[in-house]
Amino acid sequence: MGRVVAIIQARMGSSRLPGKSMMDLAGKPLIHRVLERITQAKLLDEVVLAIPDTSENRVLAEVGEECGVKVFSGSEGNLLDRYYKAALESDAEFIVRIPADNATPYSVEIDKIVEHHLGLERAGFTSNLAQIFNSGYPDGIGAEVFDFSLLEESWMRETQPDKLEHIHLNFFDYSSQQGVDEKWCPISTIKCPPEYARPDVVLDVNTQVQYEYMSKLYADLYPKNPNFGILEIIEWHDAQLAKLALERSQVD
Repeated sequence: MGRVVAIIQARMGSSRLPGKSMMDLAGKPLIHRVLERITQAKLLDEVVLAIPDTSENRVLAEVGEECGVKVFSGSEGNLLDRYYKAALESDAEFIVRIPADNATPYSVEIDKIVEHHLGLERAGFTSNLAQIFNSGYPDGIGAEVFDFSLLEESWMRETQPDKLEHIHLNFFDYSSQQGVDEKWCPISTIKCPPEYARPDVVLDVNTQVQYEYMSKLYADLYPKNPNFGILEIIEWHDAQLAKLALERSQVD
């Protein structure tokens, strides 16, 4: 088997929530929490933190080094180029993509989607990062996996700004649930276990409201179990909804 390399994209200059990667979650920056969870996956040969090559992002490199992962600095505006060159430098045959704003990646699901992808007969794009084809997955616990050969072809030919900025659009569009060209790049997924098949649960941090949600989640769950899993998240999430509904009913 070829090398399986996870590439985690992060930057300080987020347009919706600047500096989010360094925001505190239970005493450590968000990017630290993401990396400590990803490195628990067993089927990854290497984890790479891919950041823009600007002085503003040096603080992210320091966190990556603290977490013991490789740090690659590349283009800020062209994420496709950053991914390709990071994968090339790491001799990756299979790339595992996880955005750094997914604050609760689940190592069990990362390993599960990698194992599924490695068992496929043809090069393609596989994901349990969010729901695909009614798979039932929550948004933010899994990963995308794709072959280096497809990444390289995309890098060589692509000039559309949206595909340079959003890696998955070179292969699959979550909004339309359509693959770009399934003859060239077959799309595959797996079914979410029914006990946490909750596509309504979104575990991204893109806004201040989402950060406050995630901050409370970590404050409540991390001290009890630093390796808390999706079942604990679902239980906590539903308890928050029930509490909010009760408060609203009392006001009414």
